[in-house]
Amino acid sequence: MNLPNKLTLMRVLLIPVFLVFFLIPGIPCHYLLAMIVFIAASITDALDGHLARKHNLVTNFGKFLDPLADKVLVMTALACFVDNQVIGVIPFLIIMMREFMVSGLRLVAANSGTVIAAGFWGKLKTAFTMVTIIAILVYLSFSGDFNSFSLACADTIDRVCDWILTGLVWISAGLTVISGWIYLRGYWKFIDPEA
Repeated sequence: MNLPNKLTLMRVLLIPVFLVFFLIPGIPCHYLLAMIVFIAASITDALDGHLARKHNLVTNFGKFLDPLADKVLVMTALACFVDNQVIGVIPFLIIMMREFMVSGLRLVAANSGTVIAAGFWGKLKTAFTMVTIIAILVYLSFSGDFNSFSLACADTIDRVCDWILTGLVWISAGLTVISGWIYLRGYWKFIDPEA
């Protein structure tokens, strides 16, 4: 249980804290607090991988748990957004199906003694999706916690933000499909050994 793995576990433990802040509007500035927790969890994602590579602390446990922790964190936030009607259900389902597919592929590969670490496209997808989630939380904090938009231009700002955030979510879904296809193509031999 080295430091990178402890940081990964910390990310898992921050998920219910994020949920509490996001889902309980009675907490003052609850969207802002949820955003701070999500950013802290995202920082542990960048930090654990960096420390593991720099100090040669890469373990099979870390290779397995790190992407799993990312998936749970991201899917929890996106599910909250769907429930709040901030994003549509279709990109959420696309992202969720890819995550199930890659997780299943990892389990099949692990059964054969191979640990599938996150590749470039998987890391890019995760990073972009986390930035998208933070952007949505910033918007929710400004519009919900602080009511920053004046009534005169609130509708226009809401519409523009909706277009931007919807575009970011669909780009995340696109990156999710691309990275899922790359994983599937690269590790198809575990599904069909005769291929």
